[in-house]
Amino acid sequence: MQSEKQYIARTIPYQNTVLLNICDEELLGKIVKGGKVDMEISKEYFGGQKVSEDEAISLVKTSNIVNLAGSRIVEKVLDRKLASERAVKKVGPVAFLMIYKFSN
Repeated sequence: MQSEKQYIARTIPYQNTVLLNICDEELLGKIVKGGKVDMEISKEYFGGQKVSEDEAISLVKTSNIVNLAGSRIVEKVLDRKLASERAVKKVGPVAFLMIYKFSN
């Protein structure tokens, strides 16, 4: 059985909310090169625990601010209609997405 690629998630309490940074596991520690900008998927910012797809989606649903790096995790979030495709930005071939859930 082939092992499924997972995600790396880091949750951070932030001003009475939860900030979630999550990336495709193969991107952690890499620099993604784009036309005008390079993005570092640093272990300091994104490093945390390895999670499955179901765990990743659950974290996205329960977090207030979400930073996603990686075409696999962004696609999974869009498939579940948790964000708009219009909000996706690309650096080279890699998708990035930020979600802010406003509450009263």
